[in-house]
Amino acid sequence: MSLVSPLETGIGTQPGVERGPAATEPRRLRLLSFNAQVGIHSSRLHHYVTNSWKHFLPFGGRMANLDRVARFISAFDVVGLQELDAGSMRSNYVDLTAYLSERGRFPHSYSRVNRDLGALAKHSLGLLTRLEPERVVMHRLPGPIPGRGAIEARFALANGESLVLFLVHLALGRRARRSQLDYIAGRLAHEPHAVVMGDFNCHPESRELQALVARTGLLDPMPCAATYPSWEPRRVFDHILLTPDLSVSDMRVYNVNLSDHLPVGIEIELPDEGRLIEAAH
Repeated sequence: MSLVSPLETGIGTQPGVERGPAATEPRRLRLLSFNAQVGIHSSRLHHYVTNSWKHFLPFGGRMANLDRVARFISAFDVVGLQELDAGSMRSNYVDLTAYLSERGRFPHSYSRVNRDLGALAKHSLGLLTRLEPERVVMHRLPGPIPGRGAIEARFALANGESLVLFLVHLALGRRARRSQLDYIAGRLAHEPHAVVMGDFNCHPESRELQALVARTGLLDPMPCAATYPSWEPRRVFDHILLTPDLSVSDMRVYNVNLSDHLPVGIEIELPDEGRLIEAAH
C-alpha cells in the first residue's frame, strides 16, 4: 500500500483547471468522496452565519461554484457527493446531481433524496460514475429522525464477482450512527470486494466506526486525514473504507476550497482477474 501526503494541492487538482474525462483502466478505479454543501463556498467560520440563508434560498454564485466542482471531479471514475439538492427553490429547481453529471461528463448518475421538504429543499446524495453498475439500490438508513440514506452500487467484474460500493451520509448523533453502520455491516457480511465512502460525521477511533471495522474487516487507508472544516481541517469526518483485497496506489485529501469540507480521493487496484466490465443489458 503506497502512502502519499494526506493534504495535497497539485497541478490539475485546482477547481478552475479544465480537464477531460478520466479514462478508466480495467483494474484501476479513481474514487472521490465530497460533501459539497449544496454548492456553498465557505472559507471562514463566520460564513456559517453570513451564508446561512443560502441553504434555503437561491443565490447567483451557487452554480458558478458547482461548475468549479464539476471541473475538479472530472478527473475521477466514481464520485460520491453529499449535501446536494434534487431540485427545489434553493437550487432554482435544478437537480444538482444531474447538473454535475452533465458538467463533469459522467454518463451515469444516481440520486437519492434523503429528506424531502418539498419546494423548500430536497436534501440528497449523488453518485456519478463512468462505468455503468450492474445494479443500484437505494437504502433508507435507520435512525430516530428520518432523513439519512445510502446508495449501493454493484459493479461487475470479469471473474463473475462484484465490487460493491456504498455511499453514505451518516447522522450527527452517535446512537443513530451506530445503528446505521450496523445496517451497512449487515449488507456487507458476504462481500469480498467492497468500498464504503462518504461523510461519516465521526472520527476513525469512534466506537461506532470501530464496530464497523471489527464486523467487516474494512480498512481506512487514511485514518489521520482531516477534512473539516476546509479552511482549517482538524476533524476526520470523510472516509473511504475498503476491503483488504483492494490495493491502494494513491490517496489524498485535496486542498480545494469549494465547500466547508475537503474532498478525499483514492485510487485502487482490483485483484487479479478482477477487471471491471460494463453492465450487461
